[in-house]
Amino acid sequence: MEADVPRNALTQRHLDLRNEFYKKAWARGEMPDSEKRLRRQLVKAKELRAEALKEIERLKADNKALVGALHHMVMENRQLRLRVTEQPGNLRVLPTQPQPSTQ
Repeated sequence: MEADVPRNALTQRHLDLRNEFYKKAWARGEMPDSEKRLRRQLVKAKELRAEALKEIERLKADNKALVGALHHMVMENRQLRLRVTEQPGNLRVLPTQPQPSTQ
C-alpha cells in the first residue's frame, strides 16, 4: 500500500509497527521482497569482501617480495660502487650526449 510516507519514517520511528509487520509476514511463511533483496545484497557483499581480503593478502606478499628484491639491489649497488672506488684504473669515462639548450 502506498502512503506517500518514506519507509524509514515508519521503520525507524514506529518499531512496534515494523516488528508487527514482519511477525505477521513470517507467520505466513513469506519474506518481504525488500528483505529478499537485502539478503542477496548481503551475500554478494560478503563474497566481494572475501575476494578483497584474498587480494590484500596477495598484495602484501608481493610487497614483501618487492621490498626484499629492492634491498638486494641496493646492497649489490653498494658493493659495485665500492669496487669502482677501490679500482679507479679500470674505469673509462664514456662520452655523454649533448644536453638540449634551454632558451
